[in-house]
Amino acid sequence: MPSVLYRKYRAQNFDQLIGQNHITKLLKNAIKTSQIAQAYLFVGSRGTGKTSTARILAKAVNCTNPTKDGNPCNGCSVCKAITNGSMMDLIEIDAASNRG
Repeated sequence: MPSVLYRKYRAQNFDQLIGQNHITKLLKNAIKTSQIAQAYLFVGSRGTGKTSTARILAKAVNCTNPTKDGNPCNGCSVCKAITNGSMMDLIEIDAASNRG
């Protein structure tokens, strides 16, 4: 089955996000200092990286072997489960598709 391009080339760590340096710096610092907010709201136009950023944040917070700079390792079972969408403890709500 062919893969959709946005899934195939989706950023997998904060350093791969383009044009969001101020956001990635803030989130990486929160991870490094263990000062994660109770909730984050990602708002913006389509294609700006909201979903990618949220998934990377979820991986970084739950990663069993995060890097020193706040990125997820992308190698542990948690990171792999989040990447392939099989993490049972992670619920992604697509507000654009689920209005009401």
